[in-house]
Amino acid sequence: MDLRLSDKNVLVMASSKGLGRAIALEFAKEGAAVFLTSRNSESLKKTAEELQRESGNDKIHFHPCDMSRGEDIAELFLKVRDAFGSVDVLINNTGGPRAGGFADVEDVDWIRAFEQNLLSYTRTIREVLPGMKENNWGRIVNVSSSSTKEVIDSLILSNTFRAGMVGLSKSLAREYAASNILVNTVGPGRIETDRVIELDTIRAEKTGVKQEEVTEAHKQQIPAGRYGQPAEFARAVVFLASGANTYLTGQSIVIDGGMLKAL
Repeated sequence: MDLRLSDKNVLVMASSKGLGRAIALEFAKEGAAVFLTSRNSESLKKTAEELQRESGNDKIHFHPCDMSRGEDIAELFLKVRDAFGSVDVLINNTGGPRAGGFADVEDVDWIRAFEQNLLSYTRTIREVLPGMKENNWGRIVNVSSSSTKEVIDSLILSNTFRAGMVGLSKSLAREYAASNILVNTVGPGRIETDRVIELDTIRAEKTGVKQEEVTEAHKQQIPAGRYGQPAEFARAVVFLASGANTYLTGQSIVIDGGMLKAL
């Protein structure tokens, strides 16, 4: 299948590691020009060099950005416009908010999670929409969580703000479909990343069992019998953000190996 990405400019947020890195690599393999971001400049530079080697694509750019800071996002887009002109594909991605139940989090945690996990997405989308409308083409994928379909215990902040992402995506999909701008939300189930290992470790500490036992118990609840790999998640995202996707918009999809029971 021709994904028709070789002439596209792609911005992948939070892309120095984990799911963001995997997504950026798949775009690079398709020949797209890719712009990477994260808070750590050294990590970004290392990732950019790795992606160039692994993909054979030298159209890799990067600039540091803390997604919770509006001024960082504004500066990032100055750099992006210098490199690209306009953005054809935006992949919104950010680290998960603090784990904990309702009694574990305070106002500062709620504000931080809002800024990092919802307001940041609206800021980046606001930056790319004018160019997408002018070109009558755009793809936006908002990376969320399986909690958009089935809440996860002790992740009150994620349950709240990830659901907000779905509402945002659905509203934008309806508002901008006539401009050939397709907007979808994709949530990972248990994909083998640092974030999932962190959550398994927290669970192990709370229950007094080994982290390996927690991980194995989770795997037994997944019909596929294993955690997913970042590349498996990334390929679904890249299709949705490609020229091969011409009609799928406003959807909230979870890549989870069949784990969720919710309809």
